[in-house]
Amino acid sequence: MSDAQTAQNIATTYDPTEIEKKWYKTWEEQGYFKPSGHGESFCIMIPPPNVTGSLHMGHGFNNAIMDALTRYNRMMGKNTLWQPGTDHAGIATQMVVERQLGLQGVTRHDLGREKFIEKVWEWKEQSGGTITKQIRRLGSSVDWSRERFTMDEGLSNAVKEVFVRLHEDGLIYRGKRLVNWDPKLQTALSDLEVESKEEKGSLWHFKYFFEDKSVKTQDGKDYLVVATTRPETLLGDTAVAVHPEDERYAHLVGKNIVLPITGRLIPIVADDYVEKDFGTGCVKITPAHDFNDYDLGKRNSLPIINIFNKNAEVLGEFEYIAKAGEQISKTITAPAEYAGLERFEARKKLVAQAEAEGWLDQIQPYDLKAPRGDRSGVIIEPLLTDQWYVKIAPLAEPAIEAVQDGRIKFVPEQYSNMYMAWMRDIQDWCISRQLWWGHRIPAWYDANGNIYVGRNEEEVRAKNNIAADVELKQDEDVLDTWFSSALWTFSTLGWTGDAQKDAANDFLKTFHPTDVLVTGFDIIFFWVARMIMMTLHFMKNEDGSSQVPFKTVYVHGLVRDGEGQKMSKSKGNVLDPLDLIDGIDLESLVAKRTTGLMNPKDAAKIEKSTRKEFPEGINAYGTDAVRFTFCALANTGRDIKFDLKRVEGYRNFCNKIWNATRFVLMNVEGQTVGQEARPDLWELPEQWIMSRLQKAEAAVHQAFATYRLDLAAQAIYDFIWNEYCDWYVELTKPVLNDAEVSEERKAEVRRVLLAVMEASLRLAHPLMPYLTEEIWQTLAPMLGQGGPTIMTAQYPIPEQAKINEQAEADMQWLQGLIGAVRNIRGELGLGNARLLPVLLQNTSDAEREQIIRIEALFKALAKVESIEFLNKDQEPPLSCSSVVSHASVFVPMKGLIDPKAELARLQKDLDKIQKQHDQIAGKLANEGFVSKAPAAVVEGEKAKLAEFATQLDKVKANMEQIAAL
Repeated sequence: MSDAQTAQNIATTYDPTEIEKKWYKTWEEQGYFKPSGHGESFCIMIPPPNVTGSLHMGHGFNNAIMDALTRYNRMMGKNTLWQPGTDHAGIATQMVVERQLGLQGVTRHDLGREKFIEKVWEWKEQSGGTITKQIRRLGSSVDWSRERFTMDEGLSNAVKEVFVRLHEDGLIYRGKRLVNWDPKLQTALSDLEVESKEEKGSLWHFKYFFEDKSVKTQDGKDYLVVATTRPETLLGDTAVAVHPEDERYAHLVGKNIVLPITGRLIPIVADDYVEKDFGTGCVKITPAHDFNDYDLGKRNSLPIINIFNKNAEVLGEFEYIAKAGEQISKTITAPAEYAGLERFEARKKLVAQAEAEGWLDQIQPYDLKAPRGDRSGVIIEPLLTDQWYVKIAPLAEPAIEAVQDGRIKFVPEQYSNMYMAWMRDIQDWCISRQLWWGHRIPAWYDANGNIYVGRNEEEVRAKNNIAADVELKQDEDVLDTWFSSALWTFSTLGWTGDAQKDAANDFLKTFHPTDVLVTGFDIIFFWVARMIMMTLHFMKNEDGSSQVPFKTVYVHGLVRDGEGQKMSKSKGNVLDPLDLIDGIDLESLVAKRTTGLMNPKDAAKIEKSTRKEFPEGINAYGTDAVRFTFCALANTGRDIKFDLKRVEGYRNFCNKIWNATRFVLMNVEGQTVGQEARPDLWELPEQWIMSRLQKAEAAVHQAFATYRLDLAAQAIYDFIWNEYCDWYVELTKPVLNDAEVSEERKAEVRRVLLAVMEASLRLAHPLMPYLTEEIWQTLAPMLGQGGPTIMTAQYPIPEQAKINEQAEADMQWLQGLIGAVRNIRGELGLGNARLLPVLLQNTSDAEREQIIRIEALFKALAKVESIEFLNKDQEPPLSCSSVVSHASVFVPMKGLIDPKAELARLQKDLDKIQKQHDQIAGKLANEGFVSKAPAAVVEGEKAKLAEFATQLDKVKANMEQIAAL
């Protein structure tokens, strides 16, 4: 620009609060988050957070990564869609609403199913959007116009379509199998909803007597001692198992024992599952109430006896199944005194009876992992129930192939091994849940128990010729929430299952398969694998081949505290990303961390630790600093230790960029700025900074390509702070302040100052959206660029022609020399105003030419008066020295210091060192110390003495030289 430019002034200090509010509102209202409709497509599906949820550090980390990838690809000119949505979260949501009703003295059963579901929808509309509001605070550039919910009409229809088709394909069936049963919530749970925690327990040893009194153990006993952590399940035992190679019991395999209390005969079987060294090496087998026992029972064709009802109470009549997979064969009468007892009451009674009757051998303390429902907190009961299942093996095979042949890649690659291990040992998937909130299973029953599957009752009647007067009742169960979320990549894009409609769906054709899924490793099996299986089965290309849901699975670690501990309410170490963004006072933070804790001692402990760690609460760092921290810590696949000092450091980085911008504006506003690049006017600083910019850009592109956002953050930070702010800005000052420099050159320096900062803002934008947008709107127009938003500006592309290796080498010399002189100046305690003479030695001819090229800049920035080259054998005068590469840098001390004052200072050092020397020398002269102290201690003291002697020699030599000045 030939005419002077006047730019909008920016505030003296950086305050992110108002900037963030202003820009997010603008971005969303102007529709900048929507796909552009042009260029190659790029799509990310947000892992749908629970509609009941609120933001936690994992969400913050995950969203920072996804938004960085989305903004980067948007600026690269791609047709970008980041699809948002929430999950209906069956159990979690139902519990929230039931809890609210409970406060009014009402249960869901009082309301009935329809009224209760209405209440859930009311809650969802009023309170269910908390997390979407919080996601906005993170600056997430999702297309809110396409927000989906797993229970909205389109997704619900997709769920029905998938269920019906899988059933028609023979891949969905109903069967009686063992499940994780929550007696409090009255529903089956997935493994992900079960938490196994270390707890104190007991190991009970019982005597099981042989049927044949002549049979004896090796040590002559007429019984086996069986160890168990669950005595109450004894009533359902169908065998005792030993290891096939356990010599103690080999002669007993095939014999029967009499099961205490019941009197039933059960066999002794051999199975590799048994650990010879656990307990007595004899294990009771209860196939209906233990998953491992269930598998052992199948291997050994054992019957299955279910002793509990859904409340985990002992049944009056046990359900007896001849073997796994069969329907109930008969019922057998339970011991009358146990019928109706809650399982742990039954345990107490059984142990007391065993003790009274003499078949309790012993009780040992035992640490065990107790499986508890993550929502209810009660012990999970493996229970035999009728459930709906997906036959997984036929779906798993193509899902394995998709990873093997590279259609889907895991980043980092190691997680493909975890995926493969799970997929090759996969079990049929229990998809039914005994809840009211969720996708109700599209199956109907007639009075005879016949099952009919269809999209609706009308279709069922028509397909099966069922008359209108024949009563049909829909299945009461709903589908596991993972079932609907398994369809997430295509159902959210409007898939219907109707080939004609789907072919006309431009969004589906454009954005599926999606590009990358960003997720944690803990749900690879529960979500990632199931999405792959479902998508391969239902989504087809035009040639009939199967589509994958995404091309890359980027797996990140978990966010832990600064000590590496998992964040949890019970530990009191939870951080809320919004508290880091907006700040929180100490009392509010204490209340937040202790509210809801049942144990007063835990609450007091957490309050104390919180007050100690955050005596003034948590400062407001702003969204950009928090996001940049997440990205800077994003080592692929590894858990991250979240350190508030890093956030503080990146908040300082934001300030650095803001202040550098103010410097640029102060030197550019009202001045002539070059309109077009004039490389002919570039000198070393411009050649160097432009070369470094290209390399920074290349490093960031490479980092994005390999999902190393930590390396992207490091490259951006190093370039902006260390190279642009600390060096180039300083290098421009002598030029812009020199009256003898031509206005033409100054105009080009101003242009480079602006251009590099503007490019840096675009480079950093995906990681720091708000700060970069605010400043870019001021700087870009001054270069004749600009636009409605930096979001749609082109991402910087490195230009090979601007890389200048010679300039970088010269600059490296300049930086080294300046650093050396500054160190010497610091050692001598000299201020920056004093010009220093510099002597250089051990430099080659080529290096001398380099130094001559940078001489003016060196003198200006290091405050150097003169430069003199010494020959290799020339003795320098008394000097302070440093080394740059292999060259020696000397600053003569004569005339720079007061010899008398320096000698006085050195004398104090000498006296101090002499005192320390003499103390150790005295200790070593003491024969008592030398003879009694450990040899290592004596040697250590001798080493200290030698070090102090060396220091004394150096100080004395220095004092002699200074005395000669």
